[in-house]
Amino acid sequence: MRAIALLALAAAAILAIGLAVAVGSADAGVADLLLRLRDADDPTARTIVLELRLPRALTAFATGAALALAGVFMQVLLRNPLADPYVLGVSGGAATAALAAMLAGVAGLAVDAAAAAGALGAMLTVFALAHGRGGWTPARLLLTGIVVAAGCNAAVSLMLAMAEEAPVRGMLFWLMGDFSYGGSPVPMMAVAAAGLAAGLALARPLDVLARGELQAALLGMPVRATRVALYLLGSLLTAAAVTTAGSIGFVGLITPHLVRLALGSSHRVVVPASALAGGTLLVLADVAARTVAAPRQLPVGALTAMIGVPAFLLLMRRQRSVA
Repeated sequence: MRAIALLALAAAAILAIGLAVAVGSADAGVADLLLRLRDADDPTARTIVLELRLPRALTAFATGAALALAGVFMQVLLRNPLADPYVLGVSGGAATAALAAMLAGVAGLAVDAAAAAGALGAMLTVFALAHGRGGWTPARLLLTGIVVAAGCNAAVSLMLAMAEEAPVRGMLFWLMGDFSYGGSPVPMMAVAAAGLAAGLALARPLDVLARGELQAALLGMPVRATRVALYLLGSLLTAAAVTTAGSIGFVGLITPHLVRLALGSSHRVVVPASALAGGTLLVLADVAARTVAAPRQLPVGALTAMIGVPAFLLLMRRQRSVA
């Protein structure tokens, strides 16, 4: 049953990427584009498929997979099935640094570098401030992350209030998620693949730690090292996603929870299923974002909630009726 579910999710991911390649503002279907790709004298099709739609779809899929994996790690780390990968302030740090770079007049890779530095700075700040007697506890990490995130949000609000009107729209759009300037999908795909490999390698420790730290310690598991690894993995995946596409909420929050409700709590299944489901959800949201109001583009983060909330409510109702 679980193998069939994973195959179904993989098929859904392929179909979603195919849809992303086929659908767009250009009046050309996938069959027409594939035929025109063979024509060396028609560079338009090659540009549309190989330089615009396919890289964007792969970037969206890898970003969604990374956010879902970060959600898996954070939910086990904090022992809260509704924990969000952004809850520890990583997104806020990235947004603050990126907006500061935009206000300074830089663009492109400099903004990405600033976002990465801000995410790393927020991660290290939470990691340092949350350490106390007995190490890092879920409650201390959560509270510290919430405080750091609140501070970053306040800084973002102040920068938006003080900014000139012209760049504010672009800043707000980036804050709500945007794949327009994602660039090559290879770096984000590499990050997502590394996160998936790490999650599969940690599947058994994740199962044990989810039952409680005391039981994990009694079974001889290195609890402290495992928790530090989960924190670093979740933070780095979130930082990479925010650097690539801005702040896209909901995917990392709801996807792992839906997978656990549907397929059980074994992380040998939860990890790959969450990556596939998160990537598929974000690809579909991005397709809707660039086609529903074309030629205008909508914020991807808002659409992830519109897609995910009904699915979550339907699954919750199904679980309640089964129980």
